[in-house]
Order: sequence, then structure tokens, then C-alpha cells
Amino acid sequence: MPDNTLTHTDHTFGFSTEQVHSGHRGDPGHGASITPLYLSAGFVFDDFDHAQARFAGADPGYVYSRINNPTNAAVEQVLAALDHGVGATLVGSGQAAVSTGLLGVLKSGDHVLSAPSIYEGTRALFRGNFRRFGIDVEFVERPNDPDDWHRRVRPNTRLFYGEAIPNPKNDLIDIEAIADAAHANSVPFAIDSTLTTPYLLRPIDFGADIVLHSTSKFLAGHGNSIGGVVVDAGRFDWAAHPDRYPHLHEPIHAGTGDLTTWIDKFGVKANFAFTRAVVAGRLGPSLSPFNAFLLQQGIETLSLRVDRHSRNALALATWLEQQPEVSGVDYPGLQSNPYYPLAQKYLPRGQGSVFAFTLAGGLEAARTFYDAVEVFTRMTHVGDVRSLILHPPTTTHSKLSPAERDQAGIHPGLIRLSVGIEDAEDLIAGLDRAFRVLRGENPPPLRGRGETAAPTQADGL
Repeated sequence: MPDNTLTHTDHTFGFSTEQVHSGHRGDPGHGASITPLYLSAGFVFDDFDHAQARFAGADPGYVYSRINNPTNAAVEQVLAALDHGVGATLVGSGQAAVSTGLLGVLKSGDHVLSAPSIYEGTRALFRGNFRRFGIDVEFVERPNDPDDWHRRVRPNTRLFYGEAIPNPKNDLIDIEAIADAAHANSVPFAIDSTLTTPYLLRPIDFGADIVLHSTSKFLAGHGNSIGGVVVDAGRFDWAAHPDRYPHLHEPIHAGTGDLTTWIDKFGVKANFAFTRAVVAGRLGPSLSPFNAFLLQQGIETLSLRVDRHSRNALALATWLEQQPEVSGVDYPGLQSNPYYPLAQKYLPRGQGSVFAFTLAGGLEAARTFYDAVEVFTRMTHVGDVRSLILHPPTTTHSKLSPAERDQAGIHPGLIRLSVGIEDAEDLIAGLDRAFRVLRGENPPPLRGRGETAAPTQADGL
């Protein structure tokens, strides 16, 4: 099958061209213009020697879809290219991406330093599962102070971790400063970049070593599929630290007499190869080829959607900041936001579309507002083309103690928005209606342009 990945050496392609053409694999036998969907668990061998060659790695073809699949491989290639990585591994969810990406580096007895503001599912993973595995995760208090990272490093520290845009407070981290601190202590920096996507931010360009995404969000973009991806930068010098990362210095095929190590065979891609084969391959968090197919369709319009998402979000955040019932808007695209300088450095194309605002009236104001808003869909998800609304204190952050929520800025009146690609004026109208209800008014439901009242049974239906 031909690989139509962009390979020009005398021209630098733009992001939108890359998202459409990188990794694209057509089907010339049937004239298909898109990568076909290969819904096959396994792949046929021509004969005895062919099967042996496939398993030995001497033949580059496919063996079993838990390990790889042509549809998945095409999507992995485009994601690696868009994030400026050397390789990507698709997995079944964003949570699986965090687990797989970090367990490729960590073992029992290791210590991790993490930024304090992270996805609550990841925090639970760190506090529960990783603790059971013997991995200790410590949260720094001042993530944008490199000294706070340096002073917490222990002899067994093996990884720094953070999120590009923390959900829902948007309290940005200084990616380059943290990466420099990690490298000064001879450890890699892993970052969850779900809410930025490669269109808004390529963390590898600022020193990150491992990039994680929940592809379920903006990358797929339509709320129709779950997935995750681990992208490896191929820049960390794993070979220089056999004492810290001994697994990469051990024979790939222990017990066979072949002493070739992961470092020997794969060089700068050693961590990528180990994570893919040993963690993802053996634990089996495989992504369905069907979901990979849906993901690729979403990626082809990524820049168009995320640009619209971000412009809409800035318009809504600006409008919300002017409402008297709102005590704060957590959007780094606003000049009043304390993270605005970091947003200008790392997110010049746009500051994303998932953010929170806090109603001064607390829980009851949030309840009234949430139930009255229109156009927005009430559900737990982000990154959909549709605008979504949620109340984190009683949902995603409900398992935290009141003191922990207060420390994190998740106050009773906090509302999270995931701004979609609808017309901004319609989204504002939907929010405005909720504010009018909050003020004691009784506004009529919104109607679409040119829409008439819905027919009733009295109309003969």
C-alpha cells in the first residue's frame, strides 16, 4: 500500500496540509481517496516462512490488530508528524494514554513530580493505582517556580508531569521552564496536551519528551469515539542513564542468548519501542480500527474546528467577564487573566475552548443557571463540535473534600463550558437567557432563526 506522507525536502508544509495528507494511505486497487477501514483481528500469512518472518520482524507487515493495524498505523503516523514526534501509539482512551505512557518509564519504587492542577481521573490514577504499584506521586505547590521542582527531586525521581491546559481552571504551566528543570535533573517531562491539540501547541518544541492526548476530545472532535495516543519526542538521552532506566538497557529477548538491548536496537526511539511493545502490547489497551477511522476523519478538519472553538471561547469569556453575577472567568485569553503572558507565549493561535466561570451566588445560582441555559448540552465531555456545560463541584470533582475543592478553586458556583463551533451570538443568547432566569425574569425559550413554534396535538398531530 503506498504511503502518501509528505516528504518534500525543499518546502515546509502548513499544519492544515499536514493534517490532511500525513499518514494518508489510499487504496489504488479500488480508487479509495481515504485510508480504508481494516476491521480484521488478524492478517493472513502466505506460508510457513512468511509467518515466521512476520513474527521475527523481518517482514514489515501486520500480525494481529492488538499489536497494530493498517488503519491505526496511518493515524499514528499523522499524529506523530503533527506533534513533531518520532512515533505514536494509539490506545483505547485518554486515561489509557496516561497509564501507558507513564508506565513505559516508571516501575515500583519510583517517584514522580506532578503539577498540582491536573485532570481528576489522572489524580485518582496517581493516588490509587500508582500507589498500589509502588509508585509515589508528589504534587508541587508552585508549578511555575522551577525551584519548587528542583527542591523536591529525590534520588528515585524518574519523571516530571503536567498538563498543557489544566481542566477546568486553565492555570497554565510554563512548559519550557519545567522541561528545563526536568532535564537538569536527568529525568523526562511528560505532558497531557489534550485541550490544546497539536494545532494550538506542540509541547515537544518546548522541551517535552512524552506527549499524551485523549483523542476522544478535539482530535476526533464529534463526540463519537473514545481513544488516546502516546507521542514520543525521541530526544531524551535514555542511553546516558542505565541506572535510572535499566529496562531499556536489558536484552529485548531475555533468555534467548541475544543480548541486544532496546537502546542498542532503537537508539533514541528506545522508550517509544518499549512502551509500544511491552506496555501497550502486553497490557492490551488497543484502539478499535473503527475508532481510529473516525479519529482520522476528525483530524482532517482539526485546524478549522479548533480555530473556531478558540474564537468562540474568547468571545464568550469576554462577554461573561462583563456580567455582574460572575465573580471570575478562568480563561487565559483574557488580558485580565494572570496566565495571559504564558498564553501569548505558548498559545498564540488561540487559548482553547474549555474554561470555567464562577457565579457569585454559589451552588443554588449554579443550579438555576445550569437548568436554564439553552443551546449548550448538559453532559460530561469536552472537545465536541457542540457546546457543553457541566457543574464540576457536584460531578467531576465531587469526590474531593470541600477543602480540596476550595484549594483548587473549584467553588460551589463554578460552571465549566466546552465551547463548540456554533455561532457565537447564539451561544451568548443561550447564556443570556440563563442569566435572565437567574435575575428572576421569565424569558421565553429561544427559537432558531425563522423557526416557528413546534406543532402541538391541538394542531392535529
